[in-house]
Amino acid sequence: MRKVLALSLALLGVLAVSPPSLAAGGTVIRRTSYGIPHVRAADYHGLGEGLGYAFAEDNLCVMAGVVVTVAAERSRWFGEGSLDSDLYYQRLNQSGVVERQLAAQSRQARDLVRGYADGYNRYLARIPNACGGAGWVRPITELDIWRRVHQVATLTGAEGFQEQLVAAAPPGSPTAAAPMRAREERPASNGIALGRSSTVAGTGIVLGNPHFQWADDWRFYQHHLTIPGELNVSGAGLFGVPVVNIGHNDRLGWTHTASEAQTVTLSKLALVPGDPTAYVVDGQVRRMIAEQVTVGGVSRTLYRTPDGPVFEDDRLFQWTDTTAYVLRDVNYGNLRVIDQWLAIARARRVSELRAALVRFQALPWVNTLASDSTGTAYYSDIQVVPHVTDDKRASCGTGLDVDLVVLDGSRASCGWGSDQDAVAPGRFGPGRLPELVRQDQVSNMNDSPWLANPAAPLTGYPSIVGDVGTERSPRTRMGLEMFGPGGFSLEGVQETMLRNRNLTAEQGRPAVVAMCQANPTLTASDGSAVDVRAACAALASWSGTGDTGPSSRGAYFWRAFIAAAGRPGVSMWEVPYDPADPVHTPRGVNAADPGVRRAFADAVNLFASGSVPVDVRLDDVQQYEGIPIHGCRGPEGCFNVISTPSPRPTAHIPHGTSFVMAVELTRSGPRMRSLLVYGESADPASAHHTDQARLYAAKQWVTAAFTEREIAADTRSVRCL
Repeated sequence: MRKVLALSLALLGVLAVSPPSLAAGGTVIRRTSYGIPHVRAADYHGLGEGLGYAFAEDNLCVMAGVVVTVAAERSRWFGEGSLDSDLYYQRLNQSGVVERQLAAQSRQARDLVRGYADGYNRYLARIPNACGGAGWVRPITELDIWRRVHQVATLTGAEGFQEQLVAAAPPGSPTAAAPMRAREERPASNGIALGRSSTVAGTGIVLGNPHFQWADDWRFYQHHLTIPGELNVSGAGLFGVPVVNIGHNDRLGWTHTASEAQTVTLSKLALVPGDPTAYVVDGQVRRMIAEQVTVGGVSRTLYRTPDGPVFEDDRLFQWTDTTAYVLRDVNYGNLRVIDQWLAIARARRVSELRAALVRFQALPWVNTLASDSTGTAYYSDIQVVPHVTDDKRASCGTGLDVDLVVLDGSRASCGWGSDQDAVAPGRFGPGRLPELVRQDQVSNMNDSPWLANPAAPLTGYPSIVGDVGTERSPRTRMGLEMFGPGGFSLEGVQETMLRNRNLTAEQGRPAVVAMCQANPTLTASDGSAVDVRAACAALASWSGTGDTGPSSRGAYFWRAFIAAAGRPGVSMWEVPYDPADPVHTPRGVNAADPGVRRAFADAVNLFASGSVPVDVRLDDVQQYEGIPIHGCRGPEGCFNVISTPSPRPTAHIPHGTSFVMAVELTRSGPRMRSLLVYGESADPASAHHTDQARLYAAKQWVTAAFTEREIAADTRSVRCL
């Protein structure tokens, strides 16, 4: 037995150090600490196969569930509660939009996706009774993966309005309009790119901090992909998408943040009297297209125009005898995202990354922040944006713009325009979209491009991309303060990221504590007198941060109080917003305002109604598999976002910091530290389900392996395909 063990260890060393000779043109998967797979292959099919196999080892059942969703089969296996989802995807699949776009994708992208499906299936074939023998687990196809890619591309568009699209029906129909629900937490992120004048070493540093849903099917997966001489990229990608979305190579690092640019618009149709499925454009009658969609024996007739599906909610956008609305998604049919991210991965300088964005113009709904080994920092909102100029919004507006741009659909001239430098009609070209190259720094925390660098404000872009001169969020102001001018090291960036500062607490807690100590009883909005002494004592003893531990009593209460104080009609801020000082205003909690005092009392009542102590520790309400998770919410002014709601915690963390990447791009190679907070595997039985959560809880980081020497020194297992 000892000889076998020694031989196995010796072989492991050979495999780790010499993957090319081992693979002989094949594929090698080496896993380093925390189960991170490093896939090395001779071509894109082999690369996809290795990644698909490794991902299936960690998350086979999650991917099987994703495939059930995009194949419109959820109600078959999981009940009628999934009917709207199935109707949405069945309609999409009947349209053939994904199949029609496949021929336009590069051979490399198609090989990568085909290999990914092959790798997943290869692992599935080894596992009898996978996922407890569930009948919904099956081999997957390339088409399944491309449908997942399309799902990601439309995430902030049609994908997010499924109910409003499948419930839209002419007046008198028994189908009820769907409520327009504001998303509790949309995809978000922080991104910082430092240039040579802001770093100690005079090189580039990138901090990527996406805030995504923690639901299994929207997690990130960390991996490293190598085709010698062709591709060498490390980072993380969303489940089921076989690329690195946020990452680095040997000279360039990049991250993305959710952009403020709107990727969908609504068109208001003027209907023909007495015929709610006919509409008028420039005086000419046109008929809607009726689509029969059937799922599990349930059939529904859905309607669309050439611009998109009819959209209806039960509030603003109702389908009446005179009016209907159509949703148009600029990312509909956008599969070029795979080639886009491959091109980014191959770029080794900021200038090459920009060229990749301009060539493909396929990024969906995200900003890009990057830095390279020359210390050049870059911000870009070159992505897919509907061509709606400010002049068009003014001349074609309907007065209904709330969260969506609503254009007059009765005039053909109110459709989307186009630019000569756009790769497809209906979009803005790169020349109209904001970007910035700096030697100091750029950042984005999901506000508009305006203050990507406060020293060089971006203006002149279309308003559909974002606003200018308006109040920034507390999280944006916190980020601008944390990463202001100064010399940062990689270690300094790591420490700053997890400091868990809370802007509103720093500015307002002393005044609020003084107020409640002087007023032990406050009047709530319902007129009741509320004893606030316990809450006041908790805030007085709180550290004022999003850290867990004994000093966290009061953090959870502050979260509820700030939410209540931010209600309409409450003058929350002591110093109001000043356009001349957007980084530092508004500031200070106006504890003397009667509305703020009512908000304090209301927060105490909310805790009492939920039987939650006002001095509960953050550790007890913000956990992942029993592990206390530090961090706090963006509206509080927290950079490290963990979005557990207050005062009634959910069983699981719904949203927040997911993958954290801090990478320094030196001329001798990258230095990267990372944290995938929920681990590589969504399977509770996996050793890699909670291992990184424990690291995160202790504010420790994974030192990433990138070079062959680093990988060899940390290899824990090897598999050859």
